[in-house]
Order: sequence, then structure tokens, then C-alpha cells
Amino acid sequence: MTGPELPAGDPDAEVRLSAWVHGRVQGVGFRWWTRSRALELGLSGFASNRPDGRVHVVAQGPRAKCQRLLELLLSDQAPGSVDNVVADWANADATMAGFHER
Repeated sequence: MTGPELPAGDPDAEVRLSAWVHGRVQGVGFRWWTRSRALELGLSGFASNRPDGRVHVVAQGPRAKCQRLLELLLSDQAPGSVDNVVADWANADATMAGFHER
């Protein structure tokens, strides 16, 4: 994984994770799997295919739960083959509701 690491702080603080997942992650159910994991964690956001073959994941919710989703994206449980995840962290945006595949 590259990009900014999760800054230390309150695990319940609301944050936004933006992750660009590289590898064989399109056409293998990756977005559906990500949506399912995010909903289990109570996160809002989306997973969308990018024209260059990556999947862009944006998740918002408690810091610890977003970190767990990032760990799952990098795990052997993820469908397809993840080569790398570039992550960026920001403050939460109150406009997101639900978790969707795009």
C-alpha cells in the first residue's frame, strides 16, 4: 500500500478513505464484495470501475472501520488479484449516504 497512512487519533472520529485498487479487480465481483464489506462495517460511499482497470473506493465513517475496510481490500479474501492500493485520508463529508456500486 502506498499513500498517506491513517493519521493517529480517535478511532471513532469520522473520516473519508479514498482508495485506488490496482490489479485484476474488474469483472471479478470486486465492487459487489467491497460494497458488502462496507455495509457490514456500517460505512457509506461507493466503489467504481475506472477506465484504466483500477477500482476507486470511497468510504466514510469511523476511522477504525475505514481502516478495517482498507485492510480487507488488501487481504487474500478480496476477489481477483490486488497488486497495490493507493490510499488517501480526509475529513468526512456529510453528503454521503449508503454504499453503492458505480
